Amino acid sequence: SSFFLHLGDFWLQFVLLEVSHPVNLSHTFYGIMFDAGSTGTRIHIYTFIQKDPVELPVLDNEMYHAVKPGLSAYKDKPEEGGNTIRALLKVAKKTVPEVEWKQTPVVLKATAGLRLLPEEKANALLDEVREVFDESPFFVPNNSVSIMNGTNEGVLAWVTVNFLTGHLYAKTRKTVGILDLGGGSTQITFLPKSKKTVFTAPASYIANINMFNHTLQLYTHSYLGNGLVAARLATLGALGADGLDWKVFTSSCLPKKFREDWTFGGITYKVSGIPDGYAGYKLCYYEVMRVVKGIVHQPFEVKGSSIFYAFSYYFDRAVEPGQIQNHHSEMCNKMTKYRPISPFLCMDMTYITCLLKEGFGFKDNTMLQLAKKVNNVETSWALGATFDHFNNLNIH
Repeated sequence: SSFFLHLGDFWLQFVLLEVSHPVNLSHTFYGIMFDAGSTGTRIHIYTFIQKDPVELPVLDNEMYHAVKPGLSAYKDKPEEGGNTIRALLKVAKKTVPEVEWKQTPVVLKATAGLRLLPEEKANALLDEVREVFDESPFFVPNNSVSIMNGTNEGVLAWVTVNFLTGHLYAKTRKTVGILDLGGGSTQITFLPKSKKTVFTAPASYIANINMFNHTLQLYTHSYLGNGLVAARLATLGALGADGLDWKVFTSSCLPKKFREDWTFGGITYKVSGIPDGYAGYKLCYYEVMRVVKGIVHQPFEVKGSSIFYAFSYYFDRAVEPGQIQNHHSEMCNKMTKYRPISPFLCMDMTYITCLLKEGFGFKDNTMLQLAKKVNNVETSWALGATFDHFNNLNIH
């Protein structure tokens, strides 16, 4: 009987070994990515499971938290900007198990809000963030705090969406394009099917990215100053203007009786409708055209059947109260009705239409996939950037 028991023990251990063997290969790791945008700072805390050492990891969970305004609003008070990062790191401490803190990388990438600031102001903010990171218990990699270039912003958003939609696992050429509309800049990225798209694009619009030991050529560009909020200023003629203390910037895209002070990136502008002039869709479209026409390049194959995911402000504006049902020309011709939602609604919707049609060259009947989240994860470049950190994608 004792012999049987030992055998039994041995068998039991053998079974446990067999069961635990594959589990040992699978390990959980975490990544913390800060997205310092022009209108807010967001923290993404990702939990990954690496099931197979040669395959892509699986994203198990994302914890997401956001604060407003963005870092650029603290351009004259960098310490206060640093405090917003400190507060968000508390969320990370609650989410990541303490034993993992030392090996969990914390990274902050700033986008158009800081790109639009004078260099010394942007650097003061970044230095402040570095200090906050250094006193945190997390792993701070080299170049942990930086301003991301626009190319990477588009490419990494493309990586995020194609990872979440399962296209990266398939190693296929069947991927989806992305359209990202931020406050300060807008990005377009897709994998061209046609050589002509690559040949007819400006050279700087083609980026190479390493995936699965081969190089993908992506069409990508970021238009600084063409984000939704910066485009409002450009439409008003206020982007980069002087004499802000006494100038009032007017537009027929705003309700006639509208007048207020409006702040972006820590600068205040006096903005108003045209009280004794005209307002409405046609005039507004004409004003907005100047911000788009001749600035935005039309890629050769956008008129084709590619699927594009549109997110950030594209999504936010499309789902605001009552907008899905109404054609946006009505929002311009009945501005007072929509003013409680936002006095900028007509301008924003006209800009988005103009950017997609006159800018990128999408047809009226193009169906864009509007998505704030895919599989319950935020669609932004942050996940792609975390990936890049773990699996050097070597974007160039």
